[in-house]
Amino acid sequence: MNPSTLKPHTLFVIAGPTAVGKTAVGIQLALQLGCSIISADSRQFYKEMKIGTAVPSDVELAQVKHFFIQNKSVTEDYNVSQYEIEVLSMLPDMFSINPNLVMVGGSGLYIDAVCNGIDDMPDTDAQVRNQLNEAYKKEGIKGLQDRLLECDPDYYKEVDLKNPARLQRAIAVFLQTGIPYSKLRMKVKKERDFNIVKIGITLDKPTLHDRIELRVDHMIDSGLPDEVRSLMPYRHLNALNTVGYKELFAYLDGEVTLEHAMANIKTNTRRYAKRQFTWFRKDQDMQWFYPDEILNLIKKKGNIGQYRLFR
Repeated sequence: MNPSTLKPHTLFVIAGPTAVGKTAVGIQLALQLGCSIISADSRQFYKEMKIGTAVPSDVELAQVKHFFIQNKSVTEDYNVSQYEIEVLSMLPDMFSINPNLVMVGGSGLYIDAVCNGIDDMPDTDAQVRNQLNEAYKKEGIKGLQDRLLECDPDYYKEVDLKNPARLQRAIAVFLQTGIPYSKLRMKVKKERDFNIVKIGITLDKPTLHDRIELRVDHMIDSGLPDEVRSLMPYRHLNALNTVGYKELFAYLDGEVTLEHAMANIKTNTRRYAKRQFTWFRKDQDMQWFYPDEILNLIKKKGNIGQYRLFR
């Protein structure tokens, strides 16, 4: 980054796949900078989903002030556009206290919204949304996939085809405007009035897979089945269409054993981690480090706010 273009405030983004160690790195960096942390994990927002989303422990939360951790309910209608608006509205006050801020998370779309902005999309009519919800209940995810392929084959190629909310959103936009969702997404990067430093955390595949195995085992031992049982009335909500929850819904329905559900969670978490890597690897601004490597760098460099040291 050209020193002549530096801005007075800096957002440090700690990104990477699930279970890679982002939380520890983010806390250490925030402690070094004396600043707060904004979560960019779209499932840690929900207060009913603590164990299965690996929310930072009480000890970790006590070390550094966190925002967007368990601040919503699964019953609330919340999306990435609202997240962008809320975060950007908070930044001026937060930067007035400290010129640095740390963002930690694995939800690439939410990180991109804050760093680059998202395209303004028309609001969709409640009746259209209800119709698509009913279609999803009757036809399942395959029905939504087929509809999207028909109305927007370009977006079909890049969207997460297992995410019903994103499929429904794209179909609804097309039904209301007659314009494919992909055509409305201009992907024009919005200028931000703060510097952005992106730090990706990585591990070799065997180590990451071992960490995922241990995390899932710990979640089960910590009471994840009971947490999921308490959320059975809300299982139709998009927030609950999440790895760790949907597999245990199948267990609670008597469709699989607990051991089978655990195996499915581990498999699906590995697949999710792979998709996260794919997303973040596309970002040319992301600087990649192993957890120990970046932790040692943070401790060694002292005032890491002089972020040109990363370049």
